[in-house]
Amino acid sequence: MSEFLIMFLSDVIALIVGIFVGKFIFQRSSEKKEQEAQQRANEIIKNAEITAENIKKDRILEAKEKYLKLKSEFEEESNRKRNILQTNEQKLKQREQQIAQSLEQNKRKETELDSLKTNLSQQLEQATKRREEADKMLQQQVAQLEKIANLTAEQAREQLIDALKAEADSKAGSYVKSVMEEARLTATKEAKKIVIETIQRTAAEHAIENCVSVFNIENDDIKGKIIGREGRNIRALEAATGVEIIVDDTPEAIVISGFDPVRREIARLSLHRLVQDGRIHPARIEEVVGKTRKNIEDEIVEIGERTVIDMGIHGLHPELVKMIGRMRFRSSYGQNLLQHSREVAKLCATMASELGLNAKLAKRAGLLHDIGKVWPEESDMPHAVLGMELAKKYKEHPEVCNAIGAHHDEIEMTSIISPIIQVCDAISGSRPGARREMMESYIQRLRDLENMAMSFDGVEKCYAIQAGRELRVIIDADNVNDEKASMLSFDISQKIEKEMQYPGQIKITVIREMRSVAYAR
Repeated sequence: MSEFLIMFLSDVIALIVGIFVGKFIFQRSSEKKEQEAQQRANEIIKNAEITAENIKKDRILEAKEKYLKLKSEFEEESNRKRNILQTNEQKLKQREQQIAQSLEQNKRKETELDSLKTNLSQQLEQATKRREEADKMLQQQVAQLEKIANLTAEQAREQLIDALKAEADSKAGSYVKSVMEEARLTATKEAKKIVIETIQRTAAEHAIENCVSVFNIENDDIKGKIIGREGRNIRALEAATGVEIIVDDTPEAIVISGFDPVRREIARLSLHRLVQDGRIHPARIEEVVGKTRKNIEDEIVEIGERTVIDMGIHGLHPELVKMIGRMRFRSSYGQNLLQHSREVAKLCATMASELGLNAKLAKRAGLLHDIGKVWPEESDMPHAVLGMELAKKYKEHPEVCNAIGAHHDEIEMTSIISPIIQVCDAISGSRPGARREMMESYIQRLRDLENMAMSFDGVEKCYAIQAGRELRVIIDADNVNDEKASMLSFDISQKIEKEMQYPGQIKITVIREMRSVAYAR
């Protein structure tokens, strides 16, 4: 027990001694740290004071330099303005001197003018006196002449004037007559020369359009496919295209008959595609005809663009370009309208260049002069006036519009190129073999026949075939029943009998086809 107590006391004493020693060491270290911090603070303050002093000195130097710079600039500006003022003062002094000199010169001139006025007044007085003396002498001489000739001066003047007038009229009349005769002979000779040279320089084909196209086939076995069972393929093709398909004993050929060249071309191309494809049945025929009709529209635009490029004409409206392409499938009195228009355009350009006029404008008017014939809608206006309205609508030159409208004398000619278009149109149409009058009247009769049938309600399509001897009318099955269909054929026949003149008889065939379509999905 005593040992334990002794050990405990020794530990307590050692702890107490350690505490005092640690406290002493901590105090010494904290005092040392405080001294070091105080020294660092003093050093920072000294450095800050030194830096502030340096900055202050730098700013003072900068301010002094800026002051000196501004002072020198001010002095330079002051000197420059002082020099300008001195220069202006010198100029003002020189100007004042010049003004003074000019004033002195003006005074001198005024004195000279005054002296000249005095001299002129004196000369005028002398001239007036001399004129009065001359008038007195002239009156005396006139009086003496009147006594000698027994005529007054007025009577003598009138006789002289009458004699001079008669002589002048005689000479002028003979001169005008000779000039007119010479001009007439020269004009006739020059006009004939220009027309002959124009015709010689323009080469054109004289082929006449007809109403028949021939589709060539490799062998006659294909004819059976084209005819189809009980002729259903031919009927479908004729109903879709509006032409007559003639399959006869002609070897390796099928004849397509129709007055509309576009329909014939659609039928020909559709036959070509069907024969190449090998599948020939009514559904396929309708599909191919629809695609071909769309391709023909694209081909019409392409023909118009190619024609415009070949003729060197630019800036035409797309609708006018399309109408030019449609001319390829239109004939006028048997003459292809596009070939006729191209020929007229070339003739107009040649004649206008010979006469020293605008050849490009004349060529443009020549190409567009018959666009009224290819307008797809029906119109009561003459084709020349309709073409003029279309040209105005699509912003063509006023001279071109007048030339189009006046080439058949429907309106007054106000442009110098209008008679050129009329003359060249007559030249192109009067070529031997270029036109055939009966063709135009025949086509017009067939169109009137179709339009008459289309005027009835319920009619969807109408085709005149077999040279106008048969009229096929396709009606809307939803709106027209069988009884109305039979009545419709009778009504159409009665209207044709009353309003049209035609040879022989016309067969009216009304077709009513009912189709029901559904889709299994």
